[in-house]
Amino acid sequence: MKKILLIISSIFISGNTFADQPKDWQLGFQNPASDGMRDIVNFHNNLLLPIIIAISVFVLFLMLYACVRFRASANPNPSKRTHNVTVEILWTLIPCLILIVMAVPSFKILYKQDTIPKADLTIKAVGYQWYWGYEYPDENIIFDSYMIEEKDLKSNQPRLLSVDNEVVVPVNKVVKVLITANDVLHAWALPAFGVKRDAVPGRINETWFKAEKEGTYYGQCSELCGIKHAFMPITVKVVSDEEYQEWLSEARVKFAKEEIGNDKLKIASK
Repeated sequence: MKKILLIISSIFISGNTFADQPKDWQLGFQNPASDGMRDIVNFHNNLLLPIIIAISVFVLFLMLYACVRFRASANPNPSKRTHNVTVEILWTLIPCLILIVMAVPSFKILYKQDTIPKADLTIKAVGYQWYWGYEYPDENIIFDSYMIEEKDLKSNQPRLLSVDNEVVVPVNKVVKVLITANDVLHAWALPAFGVKRDAVPGRINETWFKAEKEGTYYGQCSELCGIKHAFMPITVKVVSDEEYQEWLSEARVKFAKEEIGNDKLKIASK
């Protein structure tokens, strides 16, 4: 019994530490880690899913009823009806009303996602074939983030999702993300935060999130961008304010904007 409790508690603790990621045979959404994702999950589970189930059951009932009621053996003389005005009005109006009921809360969620509150932190994400580049404009920090090869993974690093340089943000802070691309279309997506924006060359799209709990969150490029599309993951580490300040101190030295920019220019000139 103690062994079972220990296993359950370890799963629960690890789930909080490595906040969320895709799981084998997963059917539903990842656990929401932001208010925006919670809105999406509630909208899906409490409104869309019941409507979809009700429509599916009703259509199945009509199909079965029609098969039984109007089968050839029960209707030696087939009906000559061509239309029914009442039924046609109903099957036009009712779907319109259902769509309106679905659309109103959907638009509210979309407008909320597009209305960016005052940001505590701004990050720029740039898609490349096939990795992500990140910049902290206010901190003079810029770095590239590559997927860690399977042979180099550590025991706590998930395959195809771990990167060498993680994006680090403080918990309970509004993070504004500027998203663009350097070559072809990409998409910056982080399911636990309910975030997904296209990265378009020559254009900057904006999104935001506010992580509610510490942990490591995983996402991937969600726009087909070439043969290594599946190998450019996104990893965001949410930490406390104290840990974030410590990381900033190290990152300002490790990822100095001028130094990395000069290195890239040297490589390009060769």
